[in-house]
Amino acid sequence: MNLMNNYFAAVILGIIEGLTEFLPVSSTAHLRITQELLGLPQESEYWKMFAIVIQLGAILAVVAYFWKRLRLFIGDFWQHAFDGRPASQRPQPAPPLPHRPLWQHPLSLVLLAFVVTALPCFLIDEIIGEQLENLTMMAWVLMIGGIFMWLVDWWFSAKATTHSMEKMSWTQALFIGAMQIISAAFPGTSRSMATIAGGQMVGLSRTAALEFSFFLSIPVMCAATTFKLLQFVLKSPFTPSLDEWLVLAIGFSVSFVVALVVIAWFMNWVRRQGFQPFAIYRLLAGAILLFWLHRR
Repeated sequence: MNLMNNYFAAVILGIIEGLTEFLPVSSTAHLRITQELLGLPQESEYWKMFAIVIQLGAILAVVAYFWKRLRLFIGDFWQHAFDGRPASQRPQPAPPLPHRPLWQHPLSLVLLAFVVTALPCFLIDEIIGEQLENLTMMAWVLMIGGIFMWLVDWWFSAKATTHSMEKMSWTQALFIGAMQIISAAFPGTSRSMATIAGGQMVGLSRTAALEFSFFLSIPVMCAATTFKLLQFVLKSPFTPSLDEWLVLAIGFSVSFVVALVVIAWFMNWVRRQGFQPFAIYRLLAGAILLFWLHRR
C-alpha cells in the first residue's frame, strides 16, 4: 500500500461517510463515487472491508448523541418486560414516558421495523452486492429519490399527526420498515431518505420521522455491517497488516467525529427548514454523475 495516499483516502472517505450516512442523499452512492475518483481498486477486498468498518463509526455516533434517551428507553422497556410490580409501584424514569403496552413501546416499534427490513434484505443480499457496481443506476435513483422526497415533504409535512416516537403506532413502524427495503434493493435511494419519507407518509412530523430513522439505524446498520464483516472474514484469504489496520482506524475515527457533528446539525436544521434542499442536491448530484459517466 502507498501509505500516504491511503491515509489521505481514509480521511476523505471517513468525511464522506460521516457527512452522508444520515443525510437523505445516499452514503453508498457517495462512497462509491469517491472511491472511483480516488482511483481505489473496486475489486479490492480491503477497500470493501474499509467501507464497512467506517459505517461502524457512524453508528457509534448515533449511540453517543442519543445516549441519554436510549438509556431512558431501555430502562423503561426493561421495567415493562421484566418488573413484576404494578405500574404504579415502579420507579418512574425522568422524564417519564407515556404509559403504553409493551408492544407499543418505542423500542418495540424499532425492533418491529428492523425485523420487517432484515429478512427480505438478507434474502436479496447477492442482488444488493451486484447493484453496488452500477453507477448509472445510482445516478437515476438519486434523481428519482430527490423528486419523491420533495413531493412527500411538500404534501405531508403540514398533515402530521404524530409528533414524537413515544406516540407512534405499530402500523407506522411496519410501513417504515417496509420502505427501508427499497433503499437496500436500490443503492442510491438512501436508507435515511426512505425511512424519513416513509414516516411522513404515515403521519409522522419531520422531527419524529428523523428521530425514528436515527434509532432504527442502530440495529439495522449493526446487523448489516456485522453480517458483511463476517462474510468478509470467512471468505477473505488475507490478513490486514499493521499499517492497513491504522488506515482502518483513521477512517473509523473520522467517520465517528464527522457523523456526530452532522447528527446535531441535521436535527436542528430539520426542525426549522425541512428536506427540500436535500432533494435539490440529489437531483443535481444525479445529473452530474450521469453527465460524468457519459463523458467518460
